[in-house]
This record gives sequence, C-alpha cells and structure tokens, in this order.
Amino acid sequence: MKISAQHRTVFRWIAALACCFGVLLSAVHAQVLNAPPPPEVGIDQKLDSQVPLDLTFNDEAGKAVQLGDLMDGKPAVLALVYYECPMLCGEVLQGMLAAFNELEFTIGDEYQVITVSFDPDETAELAAMKKKNMLEAYRVPEAGDGWHFLTGTQENIDAIANAVGFRYQYMPSIDEFAHGSGIMVLTPEGKVSRYFYGIEYPQRDLRFGLIEAAQERIGTLADELLLLCYHYDPTTGAYGLVIMRTLRLAGAVTVLAIAALVGGLAVQERRKRRREARDETLGTPAPTR
Repeated sequence: MKISAQHRTVFRWIAALACCFGVLLSAVHAQVLNAPPPPEVGIDQKLDSQVPLDLTFNDEAGKAVQLGDLMDGKPAVLALVYYECPMLCGEVLQGMLAAFNELEFTIGDEYQVITVSFDPDETAELAAMKKKNMLEAYRVPEAGDGWHFLTGTQENIDAIANAVGFRYQYMPSIDEFAHGSGIMVLTPEGKVSRYFYGIEYPQRDLRFGLIEAAQERIGTLADELLLLCYHYDPTTGAYGLVIMRTLRLAGAVTVLAIAALVGGLAVQERRKRRREARDETLGTPAPTR
C-alpha cells in the first residue's frame, strides 16, 4: 500500500509524541527510583478497639480533661488532625461540618465530637481559634460544649492514634505531617464502631453509624478510599504524589494527541473515498496522486 506524504507526516508526529513521552517516563522513573520510600502513613481499621478513656488532653481553654469525661455517655465522632495543616485537615473538618449541618442530631445532645491534634507542639490558642471558626459555620453554634478541640503530649497522642489505627509521620525537611484522611465513630464506652474515609461523609451513613454506636454495635469494614496528605519535592527529598500526577497528565495528553491525529486522518480518508465515489458516479476521472 502506498503511503502518502500526508500520512507520513502524521506518523512522524505520532512517533515524536511517543518519543517525548518516553523521555518523560524515563526521567520520572529515575526520580522515583532515587527518591526515598513514601512515608508509612494510613488508617488501619481496628473495629471494636478500645480507646483509652483515661488519657488526658488539654481542651481549647487549656484545661486538662480526660477523654472519658468528654464522652458524657454518648457516641462520639473522633477526628485526628493538626490545626496548622496546610492541606488535608481543613478539608476533613469542612467535610465533618457539612455532614453535621445536615444531620438531624445536634452536637452535644445526641453525640459528641472530639478533635485531637496529633502535633504535640500545637497550643490551646490554635485549638480555640479552630473551634471558633467551626462553630461560626455550624447550624447550632451554641452547641459548642459538645465539640471538643484538644491538644496533648506525644505519649497520649500516640496512645489514641495506635488505638484507632491512625498512622502518621512528621516530615522534618518540609516541616509538615504526612497522614491520611478519615474519621471514626466511637461507642459511649469508647470502642471504635465505624470508619469513614476521605473528606466527605454522607449524613445518612453518619447518622446510621451514630445510631449503631449508641447501641454499642460495631459496624463492618469500610471501603478504603484514602487520601494522603504529602507531596514530592526533589530539593528536599520528600516523597509524594505530585510526580505521579505529572506522569499521568503527560500520558493523557499524549494519548489525546495521538487520538486526535488518528481521528483526523480517518476523517480525511472518508472524505477522499466519498469524493472518489462521487466522481466515479458522475463519470469524472478521479485525480491521480
């Protein structure tokens, strides 16, 4: 089959795009191989695990409180975040707030909310500021006595994190924490009843989770759709997901470009055949090439 000059040009473009993508893939692969392994972070589901209710933290007023006193005989939503997180923690809190505003239950009446900072250097002042911002957007702001923002020592932070399977890691090169996103529902006795992953928590599911927890029932394993809060910076050696996103984007652009070229070529072929068929019907000799 004779290949036209136009076809040869298209094939050259396809080959050039494939070559560029190959070069990018090699560069990215080399960076990934030379990068340190990703941090050991995640949320392991430990259903029916007992949270130590005798752990002591400081509330947003700087007052020492025990977890057991905060439960007040009600189920609780537990979130491990840190208040100066530049990325995911704010989304987790906003997702909680959106769900709470849709719930027919009221914080403090039917359930408690316990937010614990896993950064031992954070202060009660930061906790108070975060609580103020959240309550200003909550539909019942006077229910603030039921939403607790805590800070604590490394020992107590590790104890509660281990109890619920929350694995995080401090990245000194960028002065940030690598961690996953999700919340837990506790029974009134402090046992882990259910996990919710991600940054959006459907109010219907959360409602049923609180009802189950109030009855001391333990839910089933949740689907793990875990977002991770960390990124890659080749100057600092911090590993993350940005480089893989770049690779996926480059691959998608390459595929779209090849598809566009092939599609254009197919359209031109169809037009050529229609023109030749029309000329043949009219008795006009088709132009030679």
